[in-house]
Amino acid sequence: MSQLFKDKVFLVLLVLGLLTIVAAAGVITIQRGNDGGQSPYLQVPDDGNLIAEQTIPQENQAVVAGESNAKQNIEEELQAADSTMAAAQQETEPQTAAAAADKEAATSLVLNFNDATKMTWPVRGNVILDYSMDSTIYFPTLDQYKCNPGIVIQSDVSTPVAAPANAKIEEIGTNEELGDYVVLNMGNGYTAVCGQLKELQVVENEYIKQGAVLGYVDEPTKYYSIEGSNVFFELLYQDKAIDPLDQME
Repeated sequence: MSQLFKDKVFLVLLVLGLLTIVAAAGVITIQRGNDGGQSPYLQVPDDGNLIAEQTIPQENQAVVAGESNAKQNIEEELQAADSTMAAAQQETEPQTAAAAADKEAATSLVLNFNDATKMTWPVRGNVILDYSMDSTIYFPTLDQYKCNPGIVIQSDVSTPVAAPANAKIEEIGTNEELGDYVVLNMGNGYTAVCGQLKELQVVENEYIKQGAVLGYVDEPTKYYSIEGSNVFFELLYQDKAIDPLDQME
């Protein structure tokens, strides 16, 4: 037993000796590193427990050519595009709303002209040739007597010509006698014809309200050179001419 105990003590002492040698060698290595060379660790100063950010000198920084300007230009272009789109939207919205309102108003027009309805005058002026389908009247320019399916209203050139009632533009045409003319469908078989016009402001199949400008008084055609500038106005019921004065206000 005594010999076994001695062997254990020897082993323990041997291990302790080895550990002491290793520790001594480590201390010597660290001291040599501190005395003869630079510390392998970056010494970072600590001001107020804040970590300082190591900055790279500007002259050593890599520069990407045009990066800053390109970014700024893109941002400016995007801002300009947004502004343009906003302006276009602001400009378009009222026009769109107005067009929608006009379309809605047009489709809601009731074309319900009848024998009790009163029309407004397309222009204000003297009637220089009356309606006459039962007898003939004298036409100065033609120097002849003939029937007249409408009335001829004296007016100055370029006077606005107004729609006598709510109507749909059924036809736009021109001929030698009437020049440019417009046919208006006023509903219930009633139609009207306005002739001796220029600069028409309407198109076929368009719905218009009473008082809307159809066009303007033109120079008289060769059929009315003596009578002078005028508006020819004809009223028909089921394609038969009737006296417009009976329906005028």
